[in-house]
Amino acid sequence: MNAFNGKNVLVLGGSRGIGAAIVRRFRAAAASVTFTYAGSQEAAQGLAAETGARALQANSADRDALIAAVAAQGALDVLVVNAGTLVLGDPLTLDADAVDHMIDVNVRAPYHAAVEAARRMNDEGRIIIIGSVNADRMPFAGGAAYAMTKSAMQGMVRGLARDFGARGITVNSIQPGPTDSDMNPADGPMAATMHSFMAIKRHARAAEIAELAAYIAGPHGAMITGSMQTIDGGFGA
Repeated sequence: MNAFNGKNVLVLGGSRGIGAAIVRRFRAAAASVTFTYAGSQEAAQGLAAETGARALQANSADRDALIAAVAAQGALDVLVVNAGTLVLGDPLTLDADAVDHMIDVNVRAPYHAAVEAARRMNDEGRIIIIGSVNADRMPFAGGAAYAMTKSAMQGMVRGLARDFGARGITVNSIQPGPTDSDMNPADGPMAATMHSFMAIKRHARAAEIAELAAYIAGPHGAMITGSMQTIDGGFGA
């Protein structure tokens, strides 16, 4: 349970859902964990009190603030970029500003955070981007812009894996399918439709995503890089 003892971990977007589960998992393994949050102050403070992790308010859409927050952590061993947003709807009527904000959070922020972390990251470090199975499959209308942002992560992960590989730094994406969270509850109105596409007909648990993150970040993940680790119950099969 002390696999990450002495390791310095930063989770961007860690106050709720998958991010909070990742914070709990790394703290349970004795890592020193800082996590960011944007607006969920109460949830962030509760998680910090529960786990002993440090909560840091930072807006992933603000490039300069995000870069400063990452730089302030010093030499990281693990960066997990979980912060993300979702905009769905008819592309002919979707608000353009909302789409651009999603691009800022889902695409620009992971890139700049990963690059800034790598400037001083310890050799053999780990960069993990939480993407989505929708990068590979968008089975319903209204998801074009969201799927575009998640597909962009794939190219970034492949490229940065090449850029940082000489230092033993791995860069990977975890691509969850439907996962029980505030954004996508297991009893939500879309649940039955999503389960109809899946081989295992249930939402994933956030803790299951966190276990995969811990595996990739651990010693067994040293040769896993530039990969998309899909955990979706067969949604994209």
